[in-house]
Amino acid sequence: MTNKKTENNNFFERVYAIVRQIPEGKVTSYGAIAKALGAARSARMVGWAMNASHNLEDVPAHRVVNRKGLLSGKHHFEGTNLMQQLLENEGIKVVDNQIIDFEKHFWEPKLQ
Repeated sequence: MTNKKTENNNFFERVYAIVRQIPEGKVTSYGAIAKALGAARSARMVGWAMNASHNLEDVPAHRVVNRKGLLSGKHHFEGTNLMQQLLENEGIKVVDNQIIDFEKHFWEPKLQ
């Protein structure tokens, strides 16, 4: 019998391994990460992993957005616009919580 918490921790670590690979000035989506992990229907669980990552300084959580380029996780960052500021510092323009030229900035993770 597997321990659910251990399973989640392993999944979260696999998510973080992908997020650490996102190049500066690029973003990816929860769904793209889930698909790369072979768990295409687990985008929400990727979101949970990102919510749990804010104490991990080496995980650039600000580079993970929803499939339309919306900063859907921004309320998990300190301050009202921190996620947007971090992206803009990397040259990504954000208007009304949406990445401009999302396709240009999108990074497709490799299958794990």
